[in-house]
Amino acid sequence: MSGRTALTPSWAPHSMTGNSWPSLFQVDIASMPANAPPKATTSPPIHAVVAEDFDAVNRTIADRLASRVPLVETIGHYIIAGGGKRLRPLLVLLAARALGYEGDRHITLATLIEFMHTSTLLHDDVVDESHMRRGKSTANDAWGNAPSVLVGDFLYSRSFQMMVDIGSMRIMEVLSAATCTIAEGEVQQLTNVGNAEIDEADYFQTIQGKTAMLFEAASHSGAILAAASPTQEAALQRYGRYLGLAFQLIDDLLDYEGDADAMGKNVGDDLAEGKPTLPLIHAIATGTPEQAELVRQAIRQGGLDHLDEVLAIVHVTGALDYTRAKAEEMAGEALNQLDALPPSRYRDSMAELARMAVDRNA
Repeated sequence: MSGRTALTPSWAPHSMTGNSWPSLFQVDIASMPANAPPKATTSPPIHAVVAEDFDAVNRTIADRLASRVPLVETIGHYIIAGGGKRLRPLLVLLAARALGYEGDRHITLATLIEFMHTSTLLHDDVVDESHMRRGKSTANDAWGNAPSVLVGDFLYSRSFQMMVDIGSMRIMEVLSAATCTIAEGEVQQLTNVGNAEIDEADYFQTIQGKTAMLFEAASHSGAILAAASPTQEAALQRYGRYLGLAFQLIDDLLDYEGDADAMGKNVGDDLAEGKPTLPLIHAIATGTPEQAELVRQAIRQGGLDHLDEVLAIVHVTGALDYTRAKAEEMAGEALNQLDALPPSRYRDSMAELARMAVDRNA
């Protein structure tokens, strides 16, 4: 944390890319274990089938970030243009198109979902006292905590304005409920910091709230917009939930075996923050008493003093393999939900997305 108490007069300390938006996926596809979902053989990027929609989303993002307060636009553009996979708006577009939607409100819906996600990133980085995200300084590190929190509030408020524009009470109900659940999940994660007694059930409850809920809301709201049948709507809701769980599990795995340059953050960040994620929880449950106590101590203390020992323990106890197997299980469940959709290139892209959630290094 920078610890600054006053804003600097230079509001844009980092170079911006203007309207040059990052690609959706920058992943290194590697061979998956034998029990993983089958790897796709198609070569076009997942987002290619909705490329025109994504162009429209990017234009809408730029338009709806407009504010009479320059700092709002500066920070908003900084974090949104800072990279990322754009998975949540992609889910909206694919879900709606997979069900034959031909209108244009899915563009607004995808944009507001991205605004909701970006708001959580701004707030999370303040709470976690983070200095780096996706390989560059966090907004709170560059501008301070207060502007980051307030711009996050602006993005949340803008997203609710856009919900009104869509004109669907059911979508508003889904997204407003999701917002509450996400906040609860973040608070739950905060209260779990330094708690070495968190078990697997507690962990899944936390990531269901803080991560999987917005994935679920994205695919669910896309289905509602497309007037899905009850069966299809429920299937897409579950698809998003399982996809989000798989994605978070791999994120937590990569904290102990990922490539720091590819991830844009340091290996061991979760341990440094005292977060009891599944690799640590499983290592405690299956390791020797001495190994379990060392991991508990590392969680309670935070920091990286025990990083090397913890890395050795999560490997020797099979905790990383266990976490990956759980992620593959969730991805497989997500794939199963797609049976409710008619065959289409959009459904194929959603299947590929489930595979790529676990087959990545960042």
